[in-house]
Amino acid sequence: MPVLPIRITGEPVLHAIAEPVVAFDQTLRTLVDDMFETMAEAPGVGLAAPQVGVGLRLFVYNWIDDDEIQWRGVAINPELWLAPTPIGEPDDDEESEGCLSLPGERFALRRSPRVILRATDLDHRTFEIEADGWLARIFQHEYDHLDGTLYSDRLDHARSKAAAKVIRKKGWGVADQSWLPGEDDLEG
Repeated sequence: MPVLPIRITGEPVLHAIAEPVVAFDQTLRTLVDDMFETMAEAPGVGLAAPQVGVGLRLFVYNWIDDDEIQWRGVAINPELWLAPTPIGEPDDDEESEGCLSLPGERFALRRSPRVILRATDLDHRTFEIEADGWLARIFQHEYDHLDGTLYSDRLDHARSKAAAKVIRKKGWGVADQSWLPGEDDLEG
């Protein structure tokens, strides 16, 4: 299972709506295995197919909650229902998130505290997960990637300006940029 290059903001596949998965075949299984390997090497808690240059509606996730329960899986052709997002400023400590497509950067973003994820697994079985807290945040973040939205696109004005400055400074925001977990040191 090779580690795949992760696309950096500006890559067109990251800013386009992904296509539904129609073929549940060995190619899909290989992609999912490679995505899990890439996510682990990065390291991350979620990774969407567009982030590895594949414009399909699927993401993988792997996160251990405060009760030491591991949430690991693949969501293919997901649907996501959100509880209302609280009004107010996001907390810079409690609501800060990062993205492997903006490596090494973190900004606070207010998200819905609860979601319902309905998706299909690799065996073409439908499942549903009610999630809250960080798992809900992970699902929202990865689902956004499938609609061509990066978390930096959702930031409030001040944080958006700060993100845009970082993107300019690092020369991101254009096509054909990626990094390879385990080889490139973009996280530090």
